[in-house]
Amino acid sequence: MHEVIICEKPSSAEKIAKALSSSAKKKVYNKKVKYWELKRDSKDITVVSGVGHLYSLVPDKKRYNISFNLHWAPSHEVNKSSAFTKNYLNAIKKFGKNADSYVHACDYDVEGTLIGYNALKYACGEDSIKKASRMKFSTLTKKDIIDAYENRIDIDMHQVDNGIARHVLDYYFGMNISIALSNSVRKTKHRFLKLSVGRVQTPTLSILVNREKEIREFVPEPYWVIKAILDFEDIEIKHVDGNIFDRERAEEIFNKCNGKDAVVDKIEFSNSTTKPPVPFNLSGLQAEAYNVFGFSPKRTQIAAQNLYSAGYTSYPRTSSQKLPESLGFASIFKQLSGNSEFKKHIDKLPAKLKPNNGRKEDAAHPPIHPTGILPTTKLSSDEQKIYDLIVYRFIAVFFDAAKFETMKTTLDIEGEKFKFSRRRVTYKGWMEHYPFRKIDDELFPNVKEGDVMSVKELISDEKETKPPARYNQASLIKELEKRNLGTKATRADIIDKLYDRKYIEGNKIEVNKLGENLIDTLNSYCHDLTSEELTRDFENKLESINNDEITKEQIIDEGEKDVKDILKDIDDNLKSIGSKLYESYQESNIVGECSCGGRLVKRKGRYGSFVGCTNYPDCNVTYSLPKNSRILKTTCDKCGLPLISTGKGKTLRRMCLDPNCGKDESEVKVHDPKVVGECPQCGKDLLKRSGRFGEFIGCSGFPKCKFTCSVDELESKLK
Repeated sequence: MHEVIICEKPSSAEKIAKALSSSAKKKVYNKKVKYWELKRDSKDITVVSGVGHLYSLVPDKKRYNISFNLHWAPSHEVNKSSAFTKNYLNAIKKFGKNADSYVHACDYDVEGTLIGYNALKYACGEDSIKKASRMKFSTLTKKDIIDAYENRIDIDMHQVDNGIARHVLDYYFGMNISIALSNSVRKTKHRFLKLSVGRVQTPTLSILVNREKEIREFVPEPYWVIKAILDFEDIEIKHVDGNIFDRERAEEIFNKCNGKDAVVDKIEFSNSTTKPPVPFNLSGLQAEAYNVFGFSPKRTQIAAQNLYSAGYTSYPRTSSQKLPESLGFASIFKQLSGNSEFKKHIDKLPAKLKPNNGRKEDAAHPPIHPTGILPTTKLSSDEQKIYDLIVYRFIAVFFDAAKFETMKTTLDIEGEKFKFSRRRVTYKGWMEHYPFRKIDDELFPNVKEGDVMSVKELISDEKETKPPARYNQASLIKELEKRNLGTKATRADIIDKLYDRKYIEGNKIEVNKLGENLIDTLNSYCHDLTSEELTRDFENKLESINNDEITKEQIIDEGEKDVKDILKDIDDNLKSIGSKLYESYQESNIVGECSCGGRLVKRKGRYGSFVGCTNYPDCNVTYSLPKNSRILKTTCDKCGLPLISTGKGKTLRRMCLDPNCGKDESEVKVHDPKVVGECPQCGKDLLKRSGRFGEFIGCSGFPKCKFTCSVDELESKLK
């Protein structure tokens, strides 16, 4: 009997093979792909792996055309960047051919299930599905792997259908509409502009654009805060009215109280508790890692995935906040006690291990938790930080609530009430065992009711209301989760894509002109694409597949209809959409003003990026940009052009866009293009130019005429 186990990643294959047999033998296919052979239960078993998705959706006809007829094709045939997957696919084909049984051992979620299903169906053949069973595990520990193997289940076809429908919808909404928008620019302006939209990506960008407009349209309102500094311990007290929006009232309080003493009117003591935190799900871990370390959600997700693959923590893409007793808390803590720092806290755990669970559940996986296996090799800096965060959170959820005492003091100045408060810890509880949370522990001043306090200074502090804060990546993840947009596995990737497409920038997310105008244009002509309701409705329907309430075919048909309606809106308004998008693109790339009155715009040429004037060819001003340079918002004090930055870390340099800025005329090498002949292809002027690789000859009719040659070749070319 020959059995083939298909895993999602090579690291998982190794863990599974070694867990099932201590004598598992590592082999190499085609000198590049590792696989494992072992014997168990009188079966010869081969453990092979993919590297994520081995198949991608492509149209039946030519790529880059709008299409609703799709099929799965090997990823290495679709994208050059996926060439490395070819050998893994070939290995699965070789060892999966005519096996007696198959085991689907990819990650237990929608994506993992689809990855394994496609590998079985297209690499091993349709019949392999009938002979396949499914392993379900949340950690790559030996115990969980053996348990999952010995208690295999059927492949969840609901998950498969969910994954297929999700990929098809993403193609329809993403690829098809992106192509249509790019075509609108090409047909209207005869320019190629790569635009990117998506089923979840575009509503996410719309949320950011709406916040950007709220900030821009916000009208600040003045208010006053009246506070006093006491002579006694420099205690600051504030008027009980807080923010006072009436100037006359603020002036009345100030004039009435200025130069007067304060009398302690009332002192109240109260007790409060702060419950332990709940276990981490993915969004919770991402938010905490951002707050504590400043990690982006994607950075956290990568580190958590690596820890899971190494067997140190559980599967990260989970929504659950409820730790089940079946995990064996005592056993995990016993193993973690092998680390002396963890042991200090574990030794103080209560006898009864009851976690403070949250409200959210996930049928597929428990919250993120340590497996108990301590790292045997040095972790990367990111992995170590995320590992410590996960372990200490796991420990903290089992401790008692922290207890606090609060002192609220009210003072009277000429009949006006002021107050201050202090809070001190009376019992640290869980906070003693979670080093990533600051503990409020203030000293209570020695005052009593009736005390007269001298006022050192009375202050009327004029302020303005502030606009809504910009989202950061962690707060945007939470917002998407609250609005049920995207999934726990995709939200970080969606935000990354918006950065990659240059629609947004900065840690405090700011939308640029292209991103804002893209949303404005879509809102004007095809509002459904920016609609949260449409995206949320599809997300709910995808989940409804699990309950047999709808089929994948029904969802796909509905998606096709909606996309065709959007495509019709684009086609009906082709010129308006194309013009507005191209103008937005140009506007988003404006970096300054040219001396001729034109605008300096960042462009891409055959020799790299450069900045050129919009009045070209009448104005030939250009500035080359060094590789990996960034144009800054600050300008040069001498010439007013933008500054650019190059390099990183200690080699980071800032300089003027004009490399000749500040040099004497004798030092400046003249780079202005000058006519050196007639183009042999179109008859227009040939200009001598400077590019990234030195001087060259180019036609003034560019981009219609692309004739170029080196300075040395000029004479022979003209002959």
